[in-house]
Amino acid sequence: MTLSNHPLDPIFKPQSIAIIGASRKKGSIGREILHNLMEYEFNGKIFPVNPSADVIHSIKCFPSVTAIPDAVDLAVIVVPRSQVLEIVDECGKKGIRGLVVITAGFKEVGAEGQAIELQLKEKIRGLGMRMVGPNCMGLINTDLTVRENCTFAPTEPLMGNVGFMSQSGALGVAILNIARKVNLGFSYFVSMGNKTDISGNDLLEYWEHDPRTEIILMYLESFGNPRKFTQIARRITRHKPILVVKSGRTTQGARAASSHTGAMAGMDIAIDALLEQCGVLRVNTVEELFDVAIGFSNNPFPRGNRVAILTNAGGPAIMATDACVSSKLVMAEFSAATRKALKGFLPEEASVLNPVDMIASANKDSYAYCLDLILRDEGVDAVIVTFVPPIMINPIDIVRAVEQVRKKYAKAVMGVFMARDEFFEEINRVVPDHLPLYLFPESAARTLSAMVRYSNWRSRPHSGVRRFEVNSDRVREILQAAERSGTDQLTIVESMEVLQAYGIPIARYAMARTRDEVFAAARGIGFPLVLKVVSAELTHKTEAGGVAVDLRTEEELGSALDRLDERLQSLGLGERINGFLVQEMVRGGKEVILGMTLDPHYGPLLMFGLGGVFVETIKDVVFRITPITELESREMIRQIRGYALLEGVRGEPSVDFGILAESLQRLSQLITDFDEIVEVDVNPFLASAIPQNSRALDARIRLAVNPKC
Repeated sequence: MTLSNHPLDPIFKPQSIAIIGASRKKGSIGREILHNLMEYEFNGKIFPVNPSADVIHSIKCFPSVTAIPDAVDLAVIVVPRSQVLEIVDECGKKGIRGLVVITAGFKEVGAEGQAIELQLKEKIRGLGMRMVGPNCMGLINTDLTVRENCTFAPTEPLMGNVGFMSQSGALGVAILNIARKVNLGFSYFVSMGNKTDISGNDLLEYWEHDPRTEIILMYLESFGNPRKFTQIARRITRHKPILVVKSGRTTQGARAASSHTGAMAGMDIAIDALLEQCGVLRVNTVEELFDVAIGFSNNPFPRGNRVAILTNAGGPAIMATDACVSSKLVMAEFSAATRKALKGFLPEEASVLNPVDMIASANKDSYAYCLDLILRDEGVDAVIVTFVPPIMINPIDIVRAVEQVRKKYAKAVMGVFMARDEFFEEINRVVPDHLPLYLFPESAARTLSAMVRYSNWRSRPHSGVRRFEVNSDRVREILQAAERSGTDQLTIVESMEVLQAYGIPIARYAMARTRDEVFAAARGIGFPLVLKVVSAELTHKTEAGGVAVDLRTEEELGSALDRLDERLQSLGLGERINGFLVQEMVRGGKEVILGMTLDPHYGPLLMFGLGGVFVETIKDVVFRITPITELESREMIRQIRGYALLEGVRGEPSVDFGILAESLQRLSQLITDFDEIVEVDVNPFLASAIPQNSRALDARIRLAVNPKC
């Protein structure tokens, strides 16, 4: 084994390791790391460092790292926090390029620790080193040419095809325990700690082309650089799945926002949008992470979502069917030939439809024969095999029979074995490379659904971000004028003009400040009309009674003006309005909302959903991080629950989805071009079956706060 030129190789593929803070005391971290390196049979030199010991664990000990006569690639630091900076300096003098700092007590404990961590970061950057930690559990490389276990975990890892990174050290110990129990092997395991230097993005790039790492699992508490993660993950998920547990899904309160879009968005929504756009699969729990991981690690990806169920008991078959349907899988329909062959083989009381219930007398031969028939059927993409063990049948024999058959086909097969714990322990020993096994069907169905989603992601076409010809100069003039006036809120007229400059269709309108101007504008536009109060203090005009619709004559217009004036007086706004917007009355179509809000961590979030006055009540919206591609714009539209309403119900025509997708892309371009825009509401946008009749009826744009000097 020789070191390559990759800057992380001294950490993950070292030829020599120094444990600074190695100890004779059993149970201490310094001794356990040394013990694990030896027990795991590290293929390199090990140098314990402790000024108070000559020999530790039968190995010569050195008083300092500079006293080691040989070259050292990696230093594992297990000393009190007060000594860490001095030790790093010594490592620099020794020419060590890789560090794993186990020591805790840095930014996780407060301001003093954070200040020391900043010094640590500056020091290692200045010395040209790379570091995992601090405040971490260490790392593992199971490669037979390396065999590196620089952790103090009590469980020895299994070798496999999974790269695992955990931001939590304490959780890392549990992860290694669970992984061994469910027979999941790692290529690498890394406890990241505070991520002061090496981040999750660094590991993703390191594993991207690593042939031993076929699946990447991540437990994250925070994203360091979300935009870089997006670029890397989008690239990797084209050929390797990434599964993430991101903690912090719930929030204690909603962020205050003046727009519908802002009120609907939150940090967790931003994370979901980011991960979905990258093809990363997010799961809710560590348990689910392992369920999905064992499915991915030992199965081909399904070509579709058509699943068959093979069972020896009716109850589990019903449970499995419900779980599949709930997970958006489709129950496969067998060909006539498959049904005939099953019927000819199984007892008369068995069911040859899907699910196939072979009844309790089914043995290993029954499972093998029927599974072969089902996997051969072109209408089946995957199979869930369920088994409830009768006294006279050994479940291990069933697993062996299933294994012989499934290896003949490039289709996913999941097992649901409602057996005792002893079976799951024994099967890992006697059939180590067995199919994914679960205790309950919900886990199998959830895993299969995740595999289908990932398979769809990999097979979807590439799509770039489209750039439109727009009038950005006019938008810049409007925003600069707002900045000079010290306001952070554009008027409806300014907002509509911004949309128009970027090619988003709007309803015809005119601004009027006096009663005479209102009537003049009405004659120019033509009836029927909508009349809207324009006031910076009237955030949501409809709720405040500041809108009159379907005005067909000048008499109705005059009456509406009187009512609005009375309403404004009652609200104390009579002298504080900017005027009225006179707008054409647009009929037909479906009301949707296009919006944007700025997340402080993840940047602009684009929103699409059902619009109108019920947007915050129904909350049928989806988010994406900008910029978006044409494919992503169409996916946003399809993913709302009310998509069927847009397609047309009871003979209604479908809205034109092309104009919706293009308007979303144009809005994405607008907010990408002008980062001073922090919130946008285009609500409602009337989507019509006729493209030229689709247009924005109202808009609000808020800018970054820039008080007037």
